[in-house]
Parts: sequence; C-alpha cells; structure tokens
Amino acid sequence: MALRHILTFPDPRLREIGDKVTDFGDEFQTLVDDMIETMYEDKGVGLAATQINVKKQVAIIDDTPALRNPRVIVNPEIIRKEGTQLSEEGCLSVPGAYDKVERALQLKVRAQDRHGNPIEFEANDYLACIIQHEMDHLNGVLFIDYLSPLKRKRIKKKLEKLAKKGLM
Repeated sequence: MALRHILTFPDPRLREIGDKVTDFGDEFQTLVDDMIETMYEDKGVGLAATQINVKKQVAIIDDTPALRNPRVIVNPEIIRKEGTQLSEEGCLSVPGAYDKVERALQLKVRAQDRHGNPIEFEANDYLACIIQHEMDHLNGVLFIDYLSPLKRKRIKKKLEKLAKKGLM
C-alpha cells in the first residue's frame, strides 16, 4: 500500500468526472488499498478517487467512531432521497474550510463493492452526508460549490496563500 497525494482546491483536476469502473483486477485492488491508507493517514471519513487524480467512480467511506471500518462504493448511484439536513462539512481537498451544507437526510444507494459485486443499502444522517459529499467529488463537484461566491473566493485566497508559503 502507498499514500497518494490529495489534490487541493483550486486544482482543476478536482472538476473532472470519474469514469465507470469495469476492471476490478489487481491494479484496482491496489488503488482501493491506497485510498483507504491515504484517507486514514489524513484523518478523513471519505475519499473519492478523483481527489487523488484517478478518474474512476470509486469512493471510500468510514463513519465509524474508531475509523477502522472502511466501506468501498464503486459506480454508486442514489436511487432514493428523503428529507433534508444541514450539517457542517469539511474536505481533505479544501483543508481548513468548514461550512454548513444542505443534504438529503436519508438515501438508498446502489453500487458495487470492491470486487464488482452489486450492493444496495440505506444511509441516514451523517453517513448519508458523507456519501453525497463523496459522490459529488466523483462528478467534479466540491462542497464549497454550495456556498456563496464570496465564501468560495475567501477560501480560494486562503488556500493560495498557504500554498505559496509551502504549507500545503
């Protein structure tokens, strides 16, 4: 396993849309393992392949308190949404930025597991938020896209300053 570099906003590669996964062989399994290791190293609860510059529809999610039970979702789609919730979000690709985003409260998700087997599951509350956040990444959307243009501009300037100082 190896740690992967996480792209940070405003890197334009974060806007790319992941391709459907069709090959679940050894190379893909290595990618999944690397993503899990990278997410935990950076203390995240989710990581999409597009965040590490891999254009594939795969995300890792872990909403457990100990952060040691990763869930892999491949080619995910939301087949039902219910309710709304407003919760604070952050992102490994937008370090140090947090804000409230409105998301669905309950989801039904259809996807594949890391071996290509079909899965369907329900997600509520925090898990539903994480899944929607990571699925947005797979479609080139960042949580800051839900914020006002002024807030996005401030976040971009802050991250650009940190990058110039070599702190990212």
